[in-house]
Amino acid sequence: MGNTNPLLQKFSTPHQTAPFDKIAEEDFMPAFEKALKDGRDEIKAIINNPEEPDFNNTIEAMEKSGERLSRISSIFFNLNLAETNEKIQSIAREVSPLLSDYSNDIWLNEKLFARVKKVYEQNKENSQLNPEQKKLLDDTFKAFARRGALLSGEDKERYREISSQLSQLSLQFGENVLAETNDFKLHITNKEDLAGLPEDVLDAAAQRAQKNNKEGWIFTLQIPSYLPFMKYADNRELREKMFRAYTSRGNKGNERDNNEIIRKTVALRLERSKLLGFSNHAEYVLTERMAKTPDKVNNFLNELLDAALPFAKKDVKDVEAFAKNQGFSGTLQRWDFAYYSEKLKTESFNISDEMTKPYFQLEKVKEGIFDLTNQLYGLKFQRNKEIPVYHEEVEAYEVFDGDGSFLAVLYLDFFPRNGKQGGAWMTSYLEQHRENGEDIRPHISVVTNFTRPTSTKPSLLTYNEVTTFLHEFGHALHGMLSEVTYESMAGTSVYRDFVELPSQIMENWAQQKEWLQKVAKHYKTGEAIPAELVDKIIAAGNFQSGYGTVRQLSFGMNDMAWHTISEPISKEVWEFEKDAMNPTELFPDVEGSCMSTAFGHIFDGGYAAGYYGYKWAEVLDADAFDLFKKNGIFDKETAKKFRDNILSKGGTKDPMELYVSFRGQEPSIEPLLERSGLKQ
Repeated sequence: MGNTNPLLQKFSTPHQTAPFDKIAEEDFMPAFEKALKDGRDEIKAIINNPEEPDFNNTIEAMEKSGERLSRISSIFFNLNLAETNEKIQSIAREVSPLLSDYSNDIWLNEKLFARVKKVYEQNKENSQLNPEQKKLLDDTFKAFARRGALLSGEDKERYREISSQLSQLSLQFGENVLAETNDFKLHITNKEDLAGLPEDVLDAAAQRAQKNNKEGWIFTLQIPSYLPFMKYADNRELREKMFRAYTSRGNKGNERDNNEIIRKTVALRLERSKLLGFSNHAEYVLTERMAKTPDKVNNFLNELLDAALPFAKKDVKDVEAFAKNQGFSGTLQRWDFAYYSEKLKTESFNISDEMTKPYFQLEKVKEGIFDLTNQLYGLKFQRNKEIPVYHEEVEAYEVFDGDGSFLAVLYLDFFPRNGKQGGAWMTSYLEQHRENGEDIRPHISVVTNFTRPTSTKPSLLTYNEVTTFLHEFGHALHGMLSEVTYESMAGTSVYRDFVELPSQIMENWAQQKEWLQKVAKHYKTGEAIPAELVDKIIAAGNFQSGYGTVRQLSFGMNDMAWHTISEPISKEVWEFEKDAMNPTELFPDVEGSCMSTAFGHIFDGGYAAGYYGYKWAEVLDADAFDLFKKNGIFDKETAKKFRDNILSKGGTKDPMELYVSFRGQEPSIEPLLERSGLKQ
């Protein structure tokens, strides 16, 4: 089997990209088994090396170990997110504990740690290492300590058990949310129930019904279907039905219920933190973040809440008053807000998604983003159909630098499918690093859930989807422009509250007239977007930003509450969440709704005690973009500075050091408050 398994061969594809066309699901388990064995052998060789431990034979050798395993893992787990099925999910359940054991066998190995510690002690004073080597040594030593190397006996075993259980719980959480999202279908046969919904939304719903061999229209909980329904459907009863279905995912008391998974997860994270000498999970996580402590995060969230809450309350009052004028009586509920808010926005600015969508054709927006990165960084993108992809809709590009040298492979995967998680993300199949003097270039992927083309229209994006595309492309640039030695420091391998700077800074161009006028062309006529529509987009940029800010802060506060508990929780998950989010509450409770039971970022992603990082990075990106505004939004010098000091450096230095070398100063919160219109 080993001889024919494509995952165990040298990839003979362009740039040694993953041979998706040759990989079968049954190849994964044997490949994992072989790669795990190879990885263990490499670690054994380091431990049994008779030579005195030094940087090369211990630290660097560790960094390079398990290379095949990490390559196979990235292919497999990326597929599990973007194109999964029951077979892949069952392999994930089988392999996760094996990977957890493998990892623990490294970090809890006393002989290996003894070697690492020796190298660490030797280099404390008068180190001959260069800064990147020094950082790798420090990171390696810290990683051992943070993963239980200093524990002994029973504590070590318990740590191992906890890690294994947490990886299983995380997988189960994500599977439950995906299944709950896919399960719900609102099937409509009465045309009157569709009042208010735009034509392209109806086309997509009709196509969905046809696919399901049904008459009429089908709406789902996938975002391109759910959001327009909540914004435009006049039928209040059906909006409520959709809202309740969406917000009760993982909270229905069925076999996909996530309540117990959450209770177990936070209890285990707390127990692990205490084993390692921390008082809670947030404290453990934040020692390796720019924010450093839970107090600092909570103060930051509260400072922003104080600034935003008065504006948020006014936003809700404005919508209530508007709804009353429209003949609405009774209490405004959560399923009414997006609907009346969209109408108020249309009336206030004479703008709506339906007015702007014809100008945001996905293909043109993609070209516009390619062009923007060409103007800023000199990049060029060339589609290469020889590069295998995992689904026929995925596009693969070769990316070239300004001097014509090859920079990266970029995969773009735009549309929702049943095998794909919701949301949008950037990921990698291979990180940039240097090996034997050769610069190994990265393979990066951007995955989204944008509105599909229909039989009559190309894919047309909402303005929000345009900013999402820019955001994920910013992460992609961070991956593609990496220039480091070690894979563990490449690209987005930075502190979680710094990683959103490269992504969020890109969103700023969506508020710039010069860029919008270049990109927005009518899909039928090719005419540029009228100047007055651009003015309206920009004017509406801060529409209800108080409400939007408070909503984001509520997620951050919920996350921090779950991860600053001092003992396992006994109360109901919805009750705990309600207490945590209470300071941000603007609406009456909805029975059965629970945000936490579908909060994949923190229970099935890397954002536990880290969700605040989005807002934290907004402070950075608003401050950083000020320099672009000062020097010109296409200024090559400023872009070069941003590339040289931030995008290319990965995790090779402390983020604040990198930021100051780009900006010349530490960031101020003022540009964010100003940009968001949150200054009294």
